Amino acid sequence: EVQLVESGGGLVQAGGSLRLSCAASGYSFDNYAIGWFRQAPGKEREGVSCISRRDGSTYYADSVKGRFTISSDNAKKTVYLQINSLKPDDTAVYYCAALFGPCDYSGSSHRYDYWGQGTQVTVSS
Repeated sequence: EVQLVESGGGLVQAGGSLRLSCAASGYSFDNYAIGWFRQAPGKEREGVSCISRRDGSTYYADSVKGRFTISSDNAKKTVYLQINSLKPDDTAVYYCAALFGPCDYSGSSHRYDYWGQGTQVTVSS
C-alpha cells in the first residue's frame, strides 16, 4: 500500500522559513512524481510544486517561484519543500501526492493517485 506522510508544518512569522517533508513508502519511489499542493480555508486546492523522480525535472506555480524549492532524498524516499520568505497568504494545509510517471505541469491535482494527510502551515503577520 502506498503511504505518504507529511511533516514540518507549524506556526511561523512572516518572513520566516519552513521545510516540509513527505516520506513515502510502499512503492517504487523512482517511478512516481511527487507534488505539493495547498488548500487554504474557502479556497480551491492549488498545486505549488512537483518533482519528477525519473529525471528530476521540477515545476513551480508562479505564486511561489523564487521562494519554494523542491528536492528529494532517494535513500530516505523523502521529498522536501523548502519554503522561504513566508507570507500570510501561504497559510494553508499542505499536502503531498504521488503520480505515476512525470509531473502534471498544469498544476492540477486530478491525476494524482495517492495523498498524504496534510500538514498545517500558519503564517502570522
